[in-house]
Amino acid sequence: MAALWPLPLLLSQHLWACLALTLPDEPHDGPPSVGFDASHVGPSVDLPGALRVFSLDYHHVQAPFEIVLWIMLASLAKLGFHWSGRVPAVVPESCVLIMVGLLVGGVIYGVRHSAPPTLSADAFFLFLLPPIVLDAGYFLPGRLFFENLGTILWYAVLGTLWNVVGIGLSLYGVCLLVPDSLGDISLLHCLLFGSLIAAVDPVAVLSVFQEMHVNEQLHILVFGESLLNDAVTVVLYKLFESFLRLPSVTGLDVLVGGCRLIVVGLGGFFVGLFFGLVAALTSRFTSRAQVIAPLFVFLYSYLSYLTSEMLHFSGITAIVTCAVTMKQYVEANVSERSNTSIQYFLKMWSSVSETLIFVFLGVSTIQDIHMWSWPFVCSTLLLCLVWRATGVLLLTAVVNKLRRNAVTFRDQFIIAYGGLRGAICFSLVFLIDDFPKKRLFITTTIVVILFTVFVQGMTIKPLVELLDVKRKKRALPTVSEEIHSRLLDHLLSGIEDVVGYWGQHYWKDRFEQFNKKYLRRFLIGEHHRARSSILRVYQELERREQQGDEEAPPLVDPRPGGRPLLPEEMDSIRRILSRNLQNFNKKQTPAYSRHTLHQDAMAMTALHRHQSLPERHTCNRSTLCPQRAEGEFSKSYRGRARLSRSHTVCSASPRRSEPPDSVDPTALNPTQPSDPEPAEEQRSPLHRAPIERATKKQLSFVLESETRQ
Repeated sequence: MAALWPLPLLLSQHLWACLALTLPDEPHDGPPSVGFDASHVGPSVDLPGALRVFSLDYHHVQAPFEIVLWIMLASLAKLGFHWSGRVPAVVPESCVLIMVGLLVGGVIYGVRHSAPPTLSADAFFLFLLPPIVLDAGYFLPGRLFFENLGTILWYAVLGTLWNVVGIGLSLYGVCLLVPDSLGDISLLHCLLFGSLIAAVDPVAVLSVFQEMHVNEQLHILVFGESLLNDAVTVVLYKLFESFLRLPSVTGLDVLVGGCRLIVVGLGGFFVGLFFGLVAALTSRFTSRAQVIAPLFVFLYSYLSYLTSEMLHFSGITAIVTCAVTMKQYVEANVSERSNTSIQYFLKMWSSVSETLIFVFLGVSTIQDIHMWSWPFVCSTLLLCLVWRATGVLLLTAVVNKLRRNAVTFRDQFIIAYGGLRGAICFSLVFLIDDFPKKRLFITTTIVVILFTVFVQGMTIKPLVELLDVKRKKRALPTVSEEIHSRLLDHLLSGIEDVVGYWGQHYWKDRFEQFNKKYLRRFLIGEHHRARSSILRVYQELERREQQGDEEAPPLVDPRPGGRPLLPEEMDSIRRILSRNLQNFNKKQTPAYSRHTLHQDAMAMTALHRHQSLPERHTCNRSTLCPQRAEGEFSKSYRGRARLSRSHTVCSASPRRSEPPDSVDPTALNPTQPSDPEPAEEQRSPLHRAPIERATKKQLSFVLESETRQ
């Protein structure tokens, strides 16, 4: 056996001779040759036909391997954030992810001594942004969005134009004041930079506002404005970019640019509407293949976005319209499992995209192309805050005259302060054609993004608590609340129809009738239609409750925290509860029905609530008055009046009742016989009438537990 020990060594040497380990700089078509340097293994051996046990070809899987590594890094950073104790309560998630990106970018720069990879504009607009917008549009609260659609468009269109023109003209004035370093920046370049820096990023807004759980109206105004604001800013950016490429800009060019702005928005809307209806119609025929039903939601939505981008329409408007259009029909056609799959896949997809965006924002900040100018950078920061605040105040002053629920000053402050910048303006600034001050634009954009995300994002939550902004309702509406809400909608639409006013309730009711008469019959299968509107409301609330399980805010006790209870106090509470529970279990509750209860009520006087405070105070203590009550109630009534949840008590005078210890024991036990006839015979009808009227007025219900005490 000792002579066999060299055998494994000889086999290992033979395997190393046959091993092919290649690290090629460039991929080659033919099989890689096996060569070993003489200094390492021995003489170089070329075995073209030898069997290779192990080989390494990194370039073959480089692209997907690095993508998976980046996604893994971003997901681990997100996971570590949520397990970091009290950090999520102080720092927003977007700030932590950007700091992780800065750290990774610094490590890459220190190792390679070159700039780390940046997030390209095509990768952002074609792959990372659509999942986030699709998730936001598919789970958009439709009722709140359409009720506030006018205000959202008012902020998104006019507010964006206000910010773009104001920031652009102000920056051009700053450039004129500092001609030495900023004199070569033209007016169109300032307007172009103003169009991209005015873009409020929905990714940053969602990541911050979802953690604060503000009220529904404030959340939909900020989120809806940021969602549609991007469509307007992208269109304005492309418009000013086309103006820069013209030799001269005339009034006709400006008019054509305004018409193009309308066409781009409406074109994206109709493209999204078309694909949304097609997706709803396709989901009607997926009953026999429910496995692929969720796939059509993603395919048609992404196809609407790509088609709009291909036609130079607004892709954001298209994908939001597609998601809102197909949601109610797709949810009715597919099964509950498919709805759950759609929900979780959209949330996962958008969460991964959002995480990658913030990580790459931090990584892309570490660059060699920065250019600094104190007047330009500081002026841009100040102008972004000033023009947004003035725009919100002026536009809200106008829109509050047309709204029933006015936007409060606190909400206006949060709307103005919540204008966070993010990856959209960062991606747009890299698309600018090369000119001497492009690096200054890139540096200023990065500074504005970091300032809004870190400073405003970290301070907006304390400001919400300081200003006592109304928070989101934690409980979902019940079926009764939803039915009453729809009843009020129908009532208001009828009132508008009677007075001849075509308001939002009138048009909403007309659309519901058209939807029920034509669209639902055509787009929803026969076996999926709810026969009752109440059943449809219940199904919708069930789906909403399932969707809101993970997004619901944690239930926090609003009462201030006190000192912990002492062991003696806990023992005393246990004794009290156990004694009351035993007393409750010993009670013998006679059975009764609605017929006997009705007869007893007819036999006795009608029950009335107390009308004054002294009378209400009199009946707080659960005592009986046998001296007066024995003459008024028969034995049969006192035997039946002990209901399971309440007890009828009387008091003939506003004075305080006697303590329970002084009560006759026979009065507390209705099963024991009593003889009230002599007392009744001693009183004449004239004496009984005032007492009976007083008794009628001073009856009340109290808990039986209080009666026992």
